[in-house]
Amino acid sequence: MPDIVLHLAVSALYGGLALHFWRTRWKPREHPHGGMAAWERAALLVPLGLHGWLLHQDLISPEQLRFGFGQALSVMLWLGVTIYWIESLFYSLDGMQPLVLPLAALAAPLPALFPGMAVTHTASIEFRLHLILGMAAYSVFTIAMLHALLMALAERSLHKSSKLRLSDGPLSGPLAGLPPLLTLERLLFRMIALAFVLLTLTLATGLVFSESLFGRALRFDHKTLFALLSWLAFAILLLGRYAYGWRGRMALRFTLLGFVMLLLAYVGSRFVLEVVLGRV
Repeated sequence: MPDIVLHLAVSALYGGLALHFWRTRWKPREHPHGGMAAWERAALLVPLGLHGWLLHQDLISPEQLRFGFGQALSVMLWLGVTIYWIESLFYSLDGMQPLVLPLAALAAPLPALFPGMAVTHTASIEFRLHLILGMAAYSVFTIAMLHALLMALAERSLHKSSKLRLSDGPLSGPLAGLPPLLTLERLLFRMIALAFVLLTLTLATGLVFSESLFGRALRFDHKTLFALLSWLAFAILLLGRYAYGWRGRMALRFTLLGFVMLLLAYVGSRFVLEVVLGRV
């Protein structure tokens, strides 16, 4: 069976589950759903496992690794869904599925459609460490961004209903499966702090191992600039949080700003080169 068919099958499975969760979580209903059922959790493992196997075949098994924006997005969303699945074991996060699963459905077939560029130094420990840290940072930031969007939707819902204060009680309506906003807020900043540490380590390994990774000293180009701007945005957000108690819209703005900068640092530039300019 051609690889593209398997990639599209994984995409269809993610899409089918996204539609199911949208119908059961986001459409108006009288009785809110109480977390993921056992069969839903098991069903999500099917595309997640197949997606992971395809990424192993694409990125680890071949003698020559090819990596580009398609592989980066696919790995990022696979790790993102994995993090969400683990996180949902401890918190009821109904409402997140219709956000993360469609993105995973779009990202799953990208490695087959856009094979990317051949990467050298794939056997070096430095390269693997730098790549793993970078993809982990992207993935945690992805889930953090979706958390921030959910918080914004929940806050708007609370303000519209005017029945609950921002800090207490469960939510109502389509977002009733979510924890209270303060719980979501604590989760958000824990993830941002973890992703910030991973991003810091990614930048540090790129700086320290630049010669062995890229065959030259670290060059201050657009990728470095956007990565540093992203790091700075999240550093300001965490400082504002712990020093001044930033929350709500301020947290959402800095999370989105930092995430966009991070995307532009690698995924955006590779997309322009591979798709717009047709170069690898």
